[in-house]
Amino acid sequence: MEIVKSIDRQSYAVKISLEEGGQVVGWVFLYIKFQDRHIEPYGYLENLFVEPAFQKRGLGTRLINLAIAEAKERGCYKIIGTSKHHKIDVHRWYEKHGFKKYGYAFRLDLIEDSRTMTSDGEEAWTELV
Repeated sequence: MEIVKSIDRQSYAVKISLEEGGQVVGWVFLYIKFQDRHIEPYGYLENLFVEPAFQKRGLGTRLINLAIAEAKERGCYKIIGTSKHHKIDVHRWYEKHGFKKYGYAFRLDLIEDSRTMTSDGEEAWTELV
């Protein structure tokens, strides 16, 4: 059996940000992914975030709606959002926006101490939970 690898150069990401007074206060990444089983691409949401000082103002809803509209505009047949098991409020929030529980997401951490960036571009440690 021969192993054949190829790189999909059609898939890409769209970062949607909200700014107030020149400051980025929230963002979401929408990955547009292609595969062999569908003609149309699908959207995958990642890293939806609103700065704590700007939460509870509907910005997360605005970001998710912008991401859904972007996915539709790019011809996606579905959009996927994930959440950790214990984040029940996030699950309800997704369902409020039309998402349905569909299956499980499985994760294998390849870097034990992964670093994330804060909104001001500084490195911050995060626990992989």
